[in-house]
Amino acid sequence: MVCRIADFQKCRRCFCEFSAFFCFSPFLTPTHIMSIVTVIVTTDENINAERRLEKQWTILELKGKLEPITGIPASTQKLQLHQGNDMLGSLDDDTRMLGSYPIENFMRVHVVDTNPHRVKNQFTDVSQVEKFELTEEEYLNRADTVRAFKERHKLGRFSEQAKQDRAQFEKDTVDAAQKIKLGDRCMVQLLEDGMGRRGTVRFVGETEFQPGLWVGVQYDEPLGKNDGSVQGTRYFTCPPKHGAFVRPTKVTVGDFPEDDDILMSDDDLEEM
Repeated sequence: MVCRIADFQKCRRCFCEFSAFFCFSPFLTPTHIMSIVTVIVTTDENINAERRLEKQWTILELKGKLEPITGIPASTQKLQLHQGNDMLGSLDDDTRMLGSYPIENFMRVHVVDTNPHRVKNQFTDVSQVEKFELTEEEYLNRADTVRAFKERHKLGRFSEQAKQDRAQFEKDTVDAAQKIKLGDRCMVQLLEDGMGRRGTVRFVGETEFQPGLWVGVQYDEPLGKNDGSVQGTRYFTCPPKHGAFVRPTKVTVGDFPEDDDILMSDDDLEEM
């Protein structure tokens, strides 16, 4: 069989011979190549999608199917067939069927946009999408929101039990805060496994970052989240990563010496 492709010598041997056979054999009809193939569709804009394609589609039909997936107009698509990292060739004849190319399951069809002026990432960059936004006041005044539904039916934080729990929490917080003074040594209990963090109380009161009472603690070790300031407001000063703010109920004051003192032997305590 003689290959009639003009640039036969320019193609990879196996790719061209397969394409030539299916394209020019007089014994084959479209029914011979009607089947489904699963491929990975990729683009330079980080599109990566698995799709099932019909081999009887023409390349022009395939481009039309790929347009809503890639966002690249069919008229400016250039299709490349890849096996792993190797490019086997281009699907460059719009009139030929997909099955006339040596395409197999889980090969990759890479779609290149030949239009250098098209705005990229129109379908993947959500920052370009105009968003519907409401102010907090507008949201609270609407009757068709999830919050309004829960409030009407006394669900979630609007239930009677939630109100009682919130009132008890606020009472426990105030009671605990009254027992804490600046300079107190303390143990902060944040984890359920019983591991605590030792430190010194540097702040007790209300803050701007969250409502309610908070205790600012300077930890003995760099286990904190700040240096005594949060969101640009300073409440106390300490080394970086030594400061933290916790609820009063998480703080126990008492005789909690620094860890270095605990590790000292009797000889160390007698001679400094």
